Amino acid sequence: MSNEQKSKDRSVLYVSAGIALVFVAFSIILPSQMAKTSNGVLSFLTTNFGWLYLLSVFIFTIFIFVIALSRYGKIKLGKDDEKPEFTTFQWFTMLFGGGMGIGMVFWSIAEPMMHYAAPPVAKPGTPQAMHDAMRIVFNDFGIHVWIIYGVCGLALGYFQYRKGLPCLISSAFYPILGEKGIRGPIGKTIDVIAVFATMFGVATSLGLGAGQIATGMQYIWGIKATPGLTAIVIAVMTVIFTLATVSGLHKGLQAVADIKIWLSIGFMVFIFLFGGMVFILNTFTHTLGDYLQNFIGQSMWMGNIEWTKAWPVFYRAWYIAWAGFVGQFIARVSRGRTIREFILASVFLPSGFCFIWLAIYGGAAFNLDAISNGAISAAVKNDISTALFVTLQQMPLYAITAPLALILIITSFAGAANSATYVLSMLTSGGDENPSKKLCGFWGIAQGGITIMLILVGGTAAIKTLQTASIAAAFPFMLIMLAMCYTIFKALKEEKV
Repeated sequence: MSNEQKSKDRSVLYVSAGIALVFVAFSIILPSQMAKTSNGVLSFLTTNFGWLYLLSVFIFTIFIFVIALSRYGKIKLGKDDEKPEFTTFQWFTMLFGGGMGIGMVFWSIAEPMMHYAAPPVAKPGTPQAMHDAMRIVFNDFGIHVWIIYGVCGLALGYFQYRKGLPCLISSAFYPILGEKGIRGPIGKTIDVIAVFATMFGVATSLGLGAGQIATGMQYIWGIKATPGLTAIVIAVMTVIFTLATVSGLHKGLQAVADIKIWLSIGFMVFIFLFGGMVFILNTFTHTLGDYLQNFIGQSMWMGNIEWTKAWPVFYRAWYIAWAGFVGQFIARVSRGRTIREFILASVFLPSGFCFIWLAIYGGAAFNLDAISNGAISAAVKNDISTALFVTLQQMPLYAITAPLALILIITSFAGAANSATYVLSMLTSGGDENPSKKLCGFWGIAQGGITIMLILVGGTAAIKTLQTASIAAAFPFMLIMLAMCYTIFKALKEEKV
């Protein structure tokens, strides 16, 4: 099937857009009922299937490393003589930028402080609570995240670039559905679920990121963080990431990824130097050892059910909701790499960067909190969106670093939103690897427009409903990913290696 033929298939686009319009309409007309329904569905899934979220990700972990270390690891995501499209550094910046955006900036200080104040086991406010808090954050943002993305990316990259199938989530099911099946109702349903989870997941992050920027502007310059200001911020961010996406993979997306990675490195160096170097190094060393030593146990720990539902299960579901678009994106930028190279790089390089980031931000926050008599923990308790700015305030050059932090937040979100918009365009154009600028522009504007409408009508509560719906959509996608493991193995067995 040619790209021209594929681009004529708009059924996934129309169905996805229709579902989004209906959901947004009901969220605006009946906000409390939609919130109650979404929360009820999520509560049911996490209460009755929380164990399955944790177990599934552990299965993904075993599966992906077995494949990487097996003889299949030398197979390329592409033809045997195909070369990588991007340099190693470009590849790394896009791997990290596509999969980890606003969450790292938003939670790297706030979450450790929250676990320190309300740990699942230890006594609050103790050194043990601090160490546990850092290990928990490593668990929430570490290797498991990238394993989820890696499974999806491996399936998509293999079937699309080695087997020549369309750039669609459904293509991963060719071994069990066949040509007719992946182009039929079952295949299109799989693609619609991926589009739904991606679209609302990105809209949620856009709302959270814009809220943090608005709060930062209020904290820095005294501009009141109203829904109107948040809507303006969303509009500006939408223009930035939409224009970057429309300009293409090698121009706008790469430029945003480069700005984000260098700004991220700059902030890490600055916070490391002025946030307490020795304390941060001690924290990193202890936390990394604790995390690796307890990797299997904490991967499936359910000793405190309510806490587990609220944190590890929630995060696993959230990343699974993002796996469709992140997997598609990292597969696209990894074309020409071997399976072993893809798995090891896409799991360990970004997660290693995350560990260093979290240790610097979290360690500095704990150190500066003690020096400032609890200023940071008090700020987090009052409004988690201010955590980064309060921490920077305890260090020199605040007048410079605070505005730069706003730019970091914008580029962090734009990196993930760029890749999401690009992938949404691919999924809704029949798998066209180079979707039209018009379609990219449509999805960029749609994501921003949806978020603005919900913010203006329902405020942060509406964004929470959107987030809940996206995570609920992760449940069927988790089952889809388990099936992907089987289809990958089935297809690899037929390779002559």
